Amino acid sequence: MAASLPARICLGSGIGALALVVLNQTTAANTDPALERAAVLASFLAVGLMLVGVLWTRAVPEAASRVPLDGRQGLELAENLPPELAEELGWGSQMLLTASPAAVVVVLWQGRCLLRRGLLADSSFTPGVICARTQAKGSAISLVDLRLYPGRDEFASLLPGLPSVIVQPLGEQGLVVLGGWSPRCFSRSDLVWLEGWAQRITARMVGLSEPACARLDGPAAPSTGSPPDSPDC
Repeated sequence: MAASLPARICLGSGIGALALVVLNQTTAANTDPALERAAVLASFLAVGLMLVGVLWTRAVPEAASRVPLDGRQGLELAENLPPELAEELGWGSQMLLTASPAAVVVVLWQGRCLLRRGLLADSSFTPGVICARTQAKGSAISLVDLRLYPGRDEFASLLPGLPSVIVQPLGEQGLVVLGGWSPRCFSRSDLVWLEGWAQRITARMVGLSEPACARLDGPAAPSTGSPPDSPDC
């Protein structure tokens, strides 16, 4: 973690002041009580400056840099979606990609891919154990650094080398999978926003009539790029 310029100045001033106090004490001809009291007070001030510099560094951590990811920018949307649902998916995914550190957004419903947007891999994404656990518990799972999780291979087909992932359930029938550009890039506000959008999608999907739901069985139609190779995302 790199310290900011004010923190480095504060830390350097404390170290320099403490060094001057020690030098003054070692070179003084007479160490009378007044000099001793002044040295103690100056030492406390120097240590206080050093402590402020250390705390300042911890309070303003260095932001993680983006990981170079291989993929193609694109948008793939399932065919025959009701207009209001297509508009909701398009608006929400665009907001996530522009207002959060998301690199790719995937929306699944009843095992089918409704949307893929952002930086896309050539392979299709199939949910695994972690996604099933998310639906079972009914709340999001945030994998802040995939290198630390043994089940990270589940998301290799989402985008190779993806550093972080959020899996948000859509009730018991769907998922929103969000991949980030860097480790620990998603904030608490990103999680709250994603949960709210997931509730909107779930409400719209549950409100669809049976004929509208039946139309979702069509293959995905990419707006840019090539369609996925399988019915999965």
